[in-house]
Amino acid sequence: MASKESDQTLVLIKPDALKVSLTGYILSQFSEFHTGLRFAAAKIVQVSKMLAEEHYAEHKGKPFYPPLIKYIRGQLHYPTEAQKRRVIAIVYSGPDAVKKVREIAGPTNPHVAREKAPGTIRALGTVVPVKDDAGNVVGERMDNLVHASASDAEAEREIKLWFKPNDIMPYMHAYATETCDEHYYFKDGKLFTTHAPDSTCLLAPGHTAWKSDLEALRLLLQGRPASCSTDAVVAKYLINEKREAV
Repeated sequence: MASKESDQTLVLIKPDALKVSLTGYILSQFSEFHTGLRFAAAKIVQVSKMLAEEHYAEHKGKPFYPPLIKYIRGQLHYPTEAQKRRVIAIVYSGPDAVKKVREIAGPTNPHVAREKAPGTIRALGTVVPVKDDAGNVVGERMDNLVHASASDAEAEREIKLWFKPNDIMPYMHAYATETCDEHYYFKDGKLFTTHAPDSTCLLAPGHTAWKSDLEALRLLLQGRPASCSTDAVVAKYLINEKREAV
């Protein structure tokens, strides 16, 4: 676990925030002046189905899960403009990163945020009814502008899901890394250690990887239980790959 001085958290500026041009406002709210936190990494991501499903894995099976996946992928706000479907993923680093960012983000529900924390980012969001194919309301989707990790453990899981070690400056690594000593390829949901036609090379000897990812890959290749799924390891390596951006 990271020390207090190197605490980190993940922030996602979501498609609804991008559509209404709130990026500059959000970045200013999370600035070092307000938070004492520093950028450790940032990237623009066209969110694949695999990445979205892993990010929201805890909600799988709930009525609002399908529209939630479409929401984070930008399909609801940009139904006909695939080139605009993106999020901005950021890692912030510094003491009490999770707590500070969540305080500025505000309550998850924008209506609650307006009532109880009107100066927060999510107070500018909205709540949208979710309907089934027959038009019946089955839940609600919170267009709350930003995602912020809920705990230190969630921050580690999410940062490792969205970022490779070399996306983050080496002296700002908060989690253990390891040098890979063999090839890992991926195709059609399966892992390989030798190249298969049309497979994607995830890692090669000499590459730096999260230690937990390599431990999981070794177990998964043996058919043994691992700390995370194959997709949770693979998703970050397919970010912005054309074959995944559908």
